[in-house]
Amino acid sequence: MTAPHEQHVDGFGTVRIRPLDPASDADVVHAWVSEERAVFWGMNGLTRTQVAEIYAHMAGLDTHHAHLVTKDGVPAALFQTYEPAADRVGECYDVLPGDLGVHVLLAPPGPDGPRPGWSSALLTVLTTYALRVQGRRRLVADPDVRNTRAIARFERQGFVRGPQVVLPEVDLPDVYLPEKHAQLAFLERTAL
Repeated sequence: MTAPHEQHVDGFGTVRIRPLDPASDADVVHAWVSEERAVFWGMNGLTRTQVAEIYAHMAGLDTHHAHLVTKDGVPAALFQTYEPAADRVGECYDVLPGDLGVHVLLAPPGPDGPRPGWSSALLTVLTTYALRVQGRRRLVADPDVRNTRAIARFERQGFVRGPQVVLPEVDLPDVYLPEKHAQLAFLERTAL
């Protein structure tokens, strides 16, 4: 399990990335993944217990990690990292040494509505953490091809579109993932 990472961003606040606690963070994560805006996360309709079980399973893996990201102590994002060679995405592109897969689910806007520059500042911390602190050479994201907002957000962050691929269905005793049409996007460490 990775140690917490903390970074202060002038004009934004303090961002902390820590391992997700499947039990104590379940309420927050379940609320986020249950929203219609999170339909591409694939957990709409799951109970709090089911979400906690999924993240408890992930916590037992050496290749996939879930992190809760806070800004000034308030939950701000769910950040998942994974080894592409140990994931279905690894069947869809040539994995290079130093690659790290990422999934990001931002918290919903607060009562004051959207915050200009907020997602950019937060994603800058996340990509810096994954590339520099984790010592990776390249990040790969695989949003659903229909999730045009996420694709555009990754591109604004400096990711470069790769091919569209079909991630195969996974049907194991502990994990089920339906087939997914994804848009790969890559961010090289040299881009930061």
